[in-house]
Amino acid sequence: MFETIRIETDPRGVAWLWLARAAKHNALDAPMIAELTRAIRDLGADPAVRVVVLAAEGASFCAGGDLRWMQANITASPEDRAASARTLAAMLAALNDCPKPVIGRIHGNAFGGGIGMISVCDVALAVPEARFGLTETKLGLTPATISPYVIARMSPAKARAVFMSSRLFSAQEAVGLNLLSRVVPAPDLDAAIAAEVAPYLACAPGAVAEAKALVRSLTPGLDSAAQERTIAALVARWESAEAQEGLAAFFERRAPHWLVN
Repeated sequence: MFETIRIETDPRGVAWLWLARAAKHNALDAPMIAELTRAIRDLGADPAVRVVVLAAEGASFCAGGDLRWMQANITASPEDRAASARTLAAMLAALNDCPKPVIGRIHGNAFGGGIGMISVCDVALAVPEARFGLTETKLGLTPATISPYVIARMSPAKARAVFMSSRLFSAQEAVGLNLLSRVVPAPDLDAAIAAEVAPYLACAPGAVAEAKALVRSLTPGLDSAAQERTIAALVARWESAEAQEGLAAFFERRAPHWLVN
C-alpha cells in the first residue's frame, strides 16, 4: 500500500506511523510527501484510531527535504515548482490538523522538514543523542513552508536563535526551544512514549479532537493566508541564484561561493 512509510495499529487504536525511507535518512521527496499526507488524513478520519505516534526507521528521524527533489524543483516549470511547494505545505497542514493526538518519537538527526514535522506533533520526546538543525540557509534555501509551525512551537524570540544560522543543536537545547517536551534515555524511549499515550485512552475522543482544534484555532500564524505566503516564499527561493549555487556545490562536493573560513 505504501512504499516510503509504514503503519501499525494496535487493538487499542494506537497507530504507529513510521517514516520508512531509511536508506535516504527519511528525506522527504514527492512520493513520501504524498504518502504521508494520505496516511495522516486516513488516520485522522478513522474512528478506531485514538492516538498517532510519529516515528522513523533507520539512523535518522528525517534529514529534511530530499536534495534531488529540491534540485528537480529548481529546474522545473514555475507551475510545477508551485505545485511541489503546495504539496509540502499540504502535508504539514494535514499533520497539524489531524484530530488525533500526534506524539513524536525522535532519534538520530532531524533537520529542516524533520523539524517541521516535530513542530506539528502535540508532544515530542527524543533521545539525548538526537541532533537538530534548520540547515536550509547553508544551501541557499529557507525554512519556508515549515516556518509557521516552527515559529508557533518555539515562539518568534526562541526561533531566531536557530532559524537562520543553520547551526546544529542538541536535544537538551531543543527542550529549551520548546521543540521537544523532554529528553529520554534511548532504552526508556518506548516506555516514555507509552506513558504519553495512556492518558488519551481514558479520554473521550470527540472531546480530545475538539480541544486540539481549539488550540489550533487560537494559535496565531497558522491560517491559510500564512500558508500561501510560505508557498510563495519557497517557490521564490527555489528560483534564486543562491539556491542553484548551494545545491550545485553540494552535489559537486565543493564549498559554495559564500563560505568564509
